[in-house]
Amino acid sequence: MMSLSRNHILNLLAVAVFGLFLWWAEGHLSGYQVQIINLIAINTILALGLNLIYGFGGMFSLGHAGFMAIGAYTCALLILPPLQKKMIFILQPLRWPFSVLQAPFLAAVLLGGAIAAIFAILIGIPILRLGGDYLGIATMGFAEIVRVVANNIPSITNGALGLKGIPSYANLWWNYGFLFVGLYAMIRLVNSNYGNALKAIRDDEMAAKAMGIDVFRYKIEAFAMGSFLAGVGGALQASFITTIDPKMYMFTLTFNVLMMVVAGGLGSITGTCIASAVITILLEWLRIVESPMTLGPIHIPGIPGMRMVIFSLALIFIILFRREGIMGMRELTWDDIFGYLGRFKGHE
Repeated sequence: MMSLSRNHILNLLAVAVFGLFLWWAEGHLSGYQVQIINLIAINTILALGLNLIYGFGGMFSLGHAGFMAIGAYTCALLILPPLQKKMIFILQPLRWPFSVLQAPFLAAVLLGGAIAAIFAILIGIPILRLGGDYLGIATMGFAEIVRVVANNIPSITNGALGLKGIPSYANLWWNYGFLFVGLYAMIRLVNSNYGNALKAIRDDEMAAKAMGIDVFRYKIEAFAMGSFLAGVGGALQASFITTIDPKMYMFTLTFNVLMMVVAGGLGSITGTCIASAVITILLEWLRIVESPMTLGPIHIPGIPGMRMVIFSLALIFIILFRREGIMGMRELTWDDIFGYLGRFKGHE
């Protein structure tokens, strides 16, 4: 009990210290650095959703980009002012009731996540009976369908032109507020009896069925909750970058999130958070390899897409030499930290 109380106090202190860091960052870091910190929060939310589906539920899903698109378009249509909608929709006027609907940012983000979860349930009922690679192909097909549909219904999505001038509500406080709430909910979920049942299904589905676990219901629920986080992440991203179009939601986006989950460790929340931060920073830093460089007498032309080549190679090396990722299935706890410090002092 004393250890539990100590851990709760330390968690609250850690959140308070991080809040002070965000307050300091807003006033002292450059706009580009603040942008990266915001992207870390959004990408971590997305990676947590995929880790719940794949890492804890054992469902190989490649449809994250589709659920992000649903959340992004839902949120954008709800927070755009009606007058601005009239100006944006040039090809065709926006259909009613989308033309008059407007909601507060919090409600719009949650509704974006909820609609993504509803779509997850609707497609999950037929496709979650599949397994392994077949499930991955089916979910990837769903994401591509969402992108193509968004490109071809200009009266709702504005087609290939996308939505521009989306109100920029998603700042450090909103993004990290959603992240911390999602992180707390996921920790409680995976450490509950529900989480234990979900991990049992992941490890051995037949044994879980023999124990009386309703495997299909657990899969549907986990798929919906992970998709809800994808929708929330997509909504925050739309408001943060203030412009969206169908080309943004190609498979590359899912690949980036999958890279974070695999690199961190399937089934590790700590690993997902660490890998999301590292990969988000590297994705920005590696833009340099896509720009022309001059090294003395040697001129190297920029190669568009080279950073994704580097990340693809990195994913291959991780799978070959460090399949368990940074943390494997382990979590970093205060007890681990104090135990390590105690052993370190003992060696001294």
